[in-house]
Amino acid sequence: MTSVALSKVSAKLLSRKPFLQTVTQSVRHLNLLEYQSKKLLAESGVAIQAFRVLEGKKDESVLKDFNVNEYVIKAQILAGGRGKGHFDNGFKGGVHITKDRSQVIPLVEKMVGHRLITKQTPKDGILVKKVMVADSINIVRETYVSIVMDREHNGPVLIASPAGGMDIEAVAEETPEKIKTVPVSITNGITYAQAEEVARFLEFKGDLVQKAASEIEKLYQLFVKVDATQIEINPLAETDDGRVISVDAKLNFDDNAQFRQKDIFAMDVQEDTDPKEIEAHKYNLNYIAMEGNIGCLVNGAGLAMATMDIIKLNGGSPANFLDVGGNVKEDQVLKAFQILTSDTNVKAILVNVFGGIVNCATIANGIVNATKQIGLKVPLVVRLEGTNVNAAKKILQESGLKIESAHDLDEAAKKAVKALN
Repeated sequence: MTSVALSKVSAKLLSRKPFLQTVTQSVRHLNLLEYQSKKLLAESGVAIQAFRVLEGKKDESVLKDFNVNEYVIKAQILAGGRGKGHFDNGFKGGVHITKDRSQVIPLVEKMVGHRLITKQTPKDGILVKKVMVADSINIVRETYVSIVMDREHNGPVLIASPAGGMDIEAVAEETPEKIKTVPVSITNGITYAQAEEVARFLEFKGDLVQKAASEIEKLYQLFVKVDATQIEINPLAETDDGRVISVDAKLNFDDNAQFRQKDIFAMDVQEDTDPKEIEAHKYNLNYIAMEGNIGCLVNGAGLAMATMDIIKLNGGSPANFLDVGGNVKEDQVLKAFQILTSDTNVKAILVNVFGGIVNCATIANGIVNATKQIGLKVPLVVRLEGTNVNAAKKILQESGLKIESAHDLDEAAKKAVKALN
């Protein structure tokens, strides 16, 4: 493949933004803090900055043998823009640099236990529980390296650019010649020849070519080892003392590999996640909060999107995306109703289930039991279709409960919107 063709492929890959999570995804991704990602890199031999993690003055002893020329102190939250953020106590900046060791603990104390507010956090910010203190390295040049699973190539793809430390999507769009895409054999992995070729494309010179190639090989080994769907290093930096360092890293993991990666998934940071989403995940339900007032219980992500769209078309507003999946049981229906009704914004509930694998009778029994157990007080509209639908409708009719039935989705949406009034 020519370099021009590779650039076009790269731009196309990057335009899909593979490392961004969208609202339409029905899986809950593992989130790691910066220091956790760096710990995984270090365990695989990838060169990183030396660092320590503190939760406050009580951890001062961990700095006893940590002597560097300059310290960078970084609040650990799952949000960007930390350096330009501010805390609820008035302290400015979630990233600070100092050469004075005596200032490290006071800076940590101003961060831990306070909420950091940035452009990417909720309005009231995120509580900082840990702070990373790292060696502040002198960067001469920044490059970009990412390994991502790509459907189009049926396997991993290495994406590289000498224009690191920037918005890589903008680089792909404005200067596609600065992007190189290398499909990787899932059988053979990244060869040294490929790694060296990429290192030279990244404009490393002399003995740094070998160092950069070695880092790329180690990153791929980590990619496979932890069942990652993406490892993004931005920047992969060249330092003034001749090192090649992974300064910042983003890692995404395959949720289906959780049984193999228990130690990694145990590190999941959930403090900035909606508690209802966390609770739903425990019961294999997929929940995402919206801003409306009609709760939606469906089976299947596509059906969820269609349900939310038709609610909007009829003048309503969905309060959530709640997908119970294809193997739902009665206890999951109960939990789904409990999650829906825990949102005080929900003023009506619309159930829209198409029974393929799902047995409509199971859903109906779950609805009846849930309605009785939680003492449902908001209007409930149910549209069922598919496997065992007649038996399901009979269960709802004979329950004696105030459940509004609908023959199709449009009718169900209209009834749900009307019920609000």
